[in-house]
Amino acid sequence: MTSAIERSVLSGRTALVTGASRGIGAAVVRRLAAEGARVALLARGEAALRELTNELGPRTFIVVCDVLDPRATERAIASIAEALDGGPDIIVNNAGAFLIAPVHETSVDVFRDTLEMNLTAPFAFAHAFLPMMRQRGRGHIVTIGSIADRTVFAGNAAYAASKHGLRALHEVLRAELRGTGVRASLVSPGPVNTELWNPVDPDNQPGFTPRALMLSPDDVASAVLYLLAAPDAVNVDELRLSHS
Repeated sequence: MTSAIERSVLSGRTALVTGASRGIGAAVVRRLAAEGARVALLARGEAALRELTNELGPRTFIVVCDVLDPRATERAIASIAEALDGGPDIIVNNAGAFLIAPVHETSVDVFRDTLEMNLTAPFAFAHAFLPMMRQRGRGHIVTIGSIADRTVFAGNAAYAASKHGLRALHEVLRAELRGTGVRASLVSPGPVNTELWNPVDPDNQPGFTPRALMLSPDDVASAVLYLLAAPDAVNVDELRLSHS
């Protein structure tokens, strides 16, 4: 008898999800594991990662890494490559930093760190694992963007700059990978109700979307699964998500 895992959409495939300990990342991990993938969970928070792997079982494993540390990122890449036969079939670049502050109140260090986390780290993982994907003739790089990757809001100097750059990186990947069997997709959601909004308290800030009208992390995870499950000959270039 064929098991549920063997019939699942992602059975036999491997994945790396960054920013996997909470919010969108954790929701994506749950969905990928439920569909049969073996998933590497990468984030800084070891306790939260272990709680998630305890919930999901042996098809998941943790990689504790602060992507702001280049040496830690290199060690994480080496560990993932060893565990996943050279590298994952799927990368979901989700880890990110978010803050709201005007330019004159955003320090150069904060601006730099935001670019490092939201743009340089996704580049590092794509750069590391693309050769193996190209060699295999298959793979999928999913970039979690934002409404801020094409729309500018006051107070978004660091975040918008990083997300606009991330969208450009995705578009370069798509141009370079067309015809190789390796796919690249961008998921750009509007506001998503995660812990990142806690310091902002949008329900009590004029002009902000109330949390009840935000997308949920599961909504974004469903979009990610939709594009991963597309036929091999189909690349979903971009999904822009908004609350109905």
